[in-house]
Amino acid sequence: MNVNIQTVHFVADSKLTDYVAKKVEKLQTFHDKIIKVDVFLKLDNVVHTIKDKVAEINVHIPKHNFFVKASSKSFEESFDNAIDSMTNQVKKYKEKIID
Repeated sequence: MNVNIQTVHFVADSKLTDYVAKKVEKLQTFHDKIIKVDVFLKLDNVVHTIKDKVAEINVHIPKHNFFVKASSKSFEESFDNAIDSMTNQVKKYKEKIID
């Protein structure tokens, strides 16, 4: 599984990227044929004083792609919401294939 973490409008520290990478690795326990995972961490509303943190996750499985987007006031919270939603999608897809 190839994991690609990209940041937009800011530079992420190693603590955040390690946190994201560790959580993404757990996706492999739900589906063993994940080829690639793209994670985008973005600052939204850069012009205004209040900045929302957005996390987007793309998961590529043969013949299928999943996408999730979540936003909140912290990257960790945004990413946690997105990874929970992605986990549910991958689980449902795996169950659908097995049935």
